[in-house]
Amino acid sequence: MSINSNHLTNATWLSSPNFDDRPDPTDISLIVIHCISLPPGEFDNDHISQLFTNALNPNEHAYFEQIHQLKVSSHLLIKRTGQIIQYVPFDKRAWHAGKSDYQGRERCNDFSIGIELEGTECTDYTTTQYEQLAKVINALLAVYPKLSRQRITGHCDIAPGRKTDPGASFDWKKLYLLLN
Repeated sequence: MSINSNHLTNATWLSSPNFDDRPDPTDISLIVIHCISLPPGEFDNDHISQLFTNALNPNEHAYFEQIHQLKVSSHLLIKRTGQIIQYVPFDKRAWHAGKSDYQGRERCNDFSIGIELEGTECTDYTTTQYEQLAKVINALLAVYPKLSRQRITGHCDIAPGRKTDPGASFDWKKLYLLLN
């Protein structure tokens, strides 16, 4: 797995319109782990991609009526099967973190890469997801010099009280054991 021109070579590319330029494209210095499932608790469908590409049908599920107008994205999604979808090039600012703060620095979207895992805060993630996540992080660490193993965090840590993902079901120790 490698990165070429700010794209992950092993990912399926699906462009999201929900991104813009970073204030400093060389300041990629944080990885934020998230989780998502749409509708909540349901897996193995295309609803996450539809949300990130502004194509979610509000009539398809009652929950979608509340969220279909959101303009959000992530750089990557790792599905439960291990499939990786990239929505935003790494040198661009994806809209994944919202109001956030990491070690006193606000607006984490400005300097972070957002990685969504298909899942919930209370459902174990798959072994394949951890393996793929570790490969992705290793590839990112090899290309972006301001990233490090110490600069990987959860959405819950940069938006406490507002966000809870990736949740108690995410095994940080398991991830770190898989990293180079």
